[in-house]
Amino acid sequence: MKKSLKERLAILSDAAKYDASCASSGTTKRDSSASGGLGSTEGSGICHAYAPDGRCISLLKILLTNFCIYDCAYCINRSSSNVERARFTPEEVIWLTLEFYRRNYIEGLFLSSGIIRSSDHTMEEMVRIARELRTIHNFRGYIHLKSIPEASGRLIEEAGLYADRLSINIELPTDAGIGRFAPEKQPDNIRRSMGNLRLKIEEMAEPTLQTKRRRKFAPAGQSTQMIVGADGADDATILGTSARLYGSYGLKRVYYSAFSPIPDSSKTLPLIKPPLMREHRLYQADWLYRFYGFDIGEITSGQSDGMLDLDLDPKLAWALGHRDRFPVDINRAEKETLLRVPGFGTKTVKGILSSRRFRRLRLDDLKRLGVSLRKVQPFVVCEGWTPHRLVDRSDLRAMFQPKPEQLSLL
Repeated sequence: MKKSLKERLAILSDAAKYDASCASSGTTKRDSSASGGLGSTEGSGICHAYAPDGRCISLLKILLTNFCIYDCAYCINRSSSNVERARFTPEEVIWLTLEFYRRNYIEGLFLSSGIIRSSDHTMEEMVRIARELRTIHNFRGYIHLKSIPEASGRLIEEAGLYADRLSINIELPTDAGIGRFAPEKQPDNIRRSMGNLRLKIEEMAEPTLQTKRRRKFAPAGQSTQMIVGADGADDATILGTSARLYGSYGLKRVYYSAFSPIPDSSKTLPLIKPPLMREHRLYQADWLYRFYGFDIGEITSGQSDGMLDLDLDPKLAWALGHRDRFPVDINRAEKETLLRVPGFGTKTVKGILSSRRFRRLRLDDLKRLGVSLRKVQPFVVCEGWTPHRLVDRSDLRAMFQPKPEQLSLL
């Protein structure tokens, strides 16, 4: 019996929750109000998440189908899984996107898919959806396509003409892990596709000789997703792989997806505890590497097993392990030093550097910048405040660790 559109939407939107890389920050701003058409984009991002100003940003996040010819051990939609299957036609995805937008439910589309028939066939249908939304319906909202690395370069290049962002999943942190748990996927093919996509993005970003204008091709760049906890790789290995990906392929973002064992799995996979907190710490460490000047080795050197501390955020854990670097005088320290103070974000540091040109800063000034004084007091010196030997206290770590919580049996 054929499932209704509503039933298939429930199945395929639920199946898409395992795709993590769906932010759109970095795309070009488009507005249909002046030029006609449908939809618009905002640089702050689209996904079921919150923008910096607190707005909830939404998109239609679905799979074209959860049928798949591959049997990746960590994937809920693998060919040997007994999940309920469903499939959309390209026309149905287009209709859903337009109707959801007209009802103000979404601001864009995030589309992924299992592999059906072949990589080229699946990619061709996804490209067709994006192409018709843009060229026939003049849809100007955000579009993110999960590209298939085994698909032809021609199809991936065409996808970049219509999508704001393309992503190609690296799958697992190591080639050995991919070979063990996803043997039908080839790491060399994945990296080759990511490299070709980077070259195309850079090529299209160059101004043309005739018009001096830059052509639009995946303006929000490319990202990737990495499954965390399926192959036993430690956090140092995961973050080292991410650093190489950022450097080699110009990625906008590596997304970490915590693995939990699939109940009906016929393959035994190790579980690294606890998956969601580990995912959160990896995102924090990734942020320190990209925006705070930390090396991966610095972030992961705190524990001998190559894992991040789950009880403390990575910057605080680093600071407690390098107490000789503190306290920092906020009225004199350089930007690079201030960025390493626990509790200071990039906006806080910018505010400190701007404000101290006019006066010497006190704790009250930090409070007005939104800083948690409890977190920073042991690590800073400012006008009217010195921590004395607070940073040397033997129980300083215990002050920041989460308190034990009594769990209910009901």
